Amino acid sequence: MNADKSRWDHPSRWDQEWDLPPERHLHFKDVLMQQIDQDRARESAAGQEPPARRRQLLRPAVLLPVASLALAGALAVTLSGGGHGSAPSTGVTGSGGATAPSAPASGASVTLDRIAVAAMASDATPVRDDQFVYVRSLALSNTGTFDGPVRLGKVPHERQIWTPQDPGPLKTVGWILETGEGAVMPGQMIPIEGGDAVTAGIHHPTYAWLASLPTDPDALLDLLHDQVRVADGESREQAVFTTIGDLVGETIMPPANAAAFYRAAARIPGVREVPDAVDAAGRRGIAITREDAGSATRDEWIFDRHTFAFLGSRSYITHDESRGITTDTLYGSSAVMQRTVVDRRGEEPAGAKS
Repeated sequence: MNADKSRWDHPSRWDQEWDLPPERHLHFKDVLMQQIDQDRARESAAGQEPPARRRQLLRPAVLLPVASLALAGALAVTLSGGGHGSAPSTGVTGSGGATAPSAPASGASVTLDRIAVAAMASDATPVRDDQFVYVRSLALSNTGTFDGPVRLGKVPHERQIWTPQDPGPLKTVGWILETGEGAVMPGQMIPIEGGDAVTAGIHHPTYAWLASLPTDPDALLDLLHDQVRVADGESREQAVFTTIGDLVGETIMPPANAAAFYRAAARIPGVREVPDAVDAAGRRGIAITREDAGSATRDEWIFDRHTFAFLGSRSYITHDESRGITTDTLYGSSAVMQRTVVDRRGEEPAGAKS
């Protein structure tokens, strides 16, 4: 996409270039918000207040690069609803869409401690700065129309991501390849742009940076509170919860650091346990979630109920006054199938297609 960036210089071409199928538009919603953050970050460098971290509305496509702001007018319509985002409604909740009654917060704390203990007992081979973290997952995403009902794809599509461990500064902080029905730009290796060059940190989480973080959960929580950016209408606690989910979902880190993240999550007010959840591969487990009053979405982290290994995630629209959503509506699901280290971008490890 970067090689063709000049084609966006002429507004007369926007309608032609962005004449995408309706199901593709939703994938670019969060992409637009990332571009806005990058633009505001440049303004911040000129002496203005730093931008707020945008709520990630479409996690399976959250890291896609932006070619231009041509979608601003169309996408703004879907982001103007209740809370801090808006999304399509659905008349029928699909498979896995119902949310089981949540356990008390104390139940979540106990479960997160067990998850932390399991993480401490796991193995994690250190990742060199010249290597890449590779994650292969399955994803179910919305295939409904841009402004119509939510319809999850019937078959999960495959998503592969390669993230460099080079501490930078880097402008490209990863690459995504999706294949199958519902994939964004199927078969194309899509660069993940970081805007201005970024160094290892919360927005470019390398193994070495993660290993440098405090393993005391209270100290880690303090650090996250200081470093996360909070979107309008979102609480700082929710921003921290979302960031932890991002970090444990698609990185490799030392066991002690993984355990610290889970124990830090247990200290966030409002964190709850969902007794029964299903990932995109159909695996059942328990989930950890948190709902923010100012957010229109809610995420679940799903774990194996016996080994407490991370399985995947689910994302819900919790309310949308403009479209009549008053209960949880599932609009995305993922399942991590493989997580390892490779030496080159685009390299697929043994078993990647099994």
